[in-house]
Amino acid sequence: MDWPMLLRWLHVLGATVLLGTGAGIAFFMVMAHRSGNPALIAHVAGTVVIADWLFTASAVLLQPITGYLLAREIGWPLTEGWIALSLALYLLTGCFWLPVVWIQHRLRDLAREAAAAATPLPAAYHRLYRIWFISGFPAFLAVLAIIWLMLSRPSIPLG
Repeated sequence: MDWPMLLRWLHVLGATVLLGTGAGIAFFMVMAHRSGNPALIAHVAGTVVIADWLFTASAVLLQPITGYLLAREIGWPLTEGWIALSLALYLLTGCFWLPVVWIQHRLRDLAREAAAAATPLPAAYHRLYRIWFISGFPAFLAVLAIIWLMLSRPSIPLG
């Protein structure tokens, strides 16, 4: 496999991990939340936190590296319209992802505390869960848009 093809493969693999992990994390968190069971929520949220740090964070770090190297290797300037828009959407996604990571930790901790005390989930849990849930939509849509931009590479004039 030549270098540009390896970079392309790694970049697509990273995008797949971002999309797949994000969708999987969201699904399992929503299903656990719907149970209303603090012990189950604590367990699932603990797994979600690990998955987010292991898979999502790794892909988040590698995507710009493989993207930059691929663009340089192929000869695409980073000011190419679709690349610039992809980068803007990537930053937007990060603006939602970083707080969501903290929220997931907090949801886990609040659920653990409720499970240990054999009490219902506190109001703080429900407030944070709503923020977590709502924040997922723009981030997920932005990742879908980035993947579309990567695949179609439309001509988008800047300025």
